Amino acid sequence: MTASARRGPYFCGIDAAMDVVAGKWKSLILWELHHHGTRRFAELRRGLPGVSEKMLIQHLREMEEDGLVHREVYRQVPPKVEYSLTEHGASLNAALAALGEWGTERMRRIGAERVSVDGAVAVGR
Repeated sequence: MTASARRGPYFCGIDAAMDVVAGKWKSLILWELHHHGTRRFAELRRGLPGVSEKMLIQHLREMEEDGLVHREVYRQVPPKVEYSLTEHGASLNAALAALGEWGTERMRRIGAERVSVDGAVAVGR
């Protein structure tokens, strides 16, 4: 693991936490790895409709630097790379659970649509 560029100073713990999960896709990557376990790059990309290859690579690199994601490279042909949550990443995902519950309740309250992994839209109830 390389040293992260995100080292503060911070105003509070929420500031430090948000620094690590900033970006649209990071919390969704955490969710995907939590619910599906170890994933290859293409599996992650399929599980996150709308993410570009460039953005997914960037976020995975940052998350690896922050110790949230483990990247395992298998020296074989064709190349194989797998991503999984570290213990630190799993603890962050657990900390985000309450926020997810709040968001689910908000979706229900406002009648927001929910996008499924296959791209179909369903009512968020």
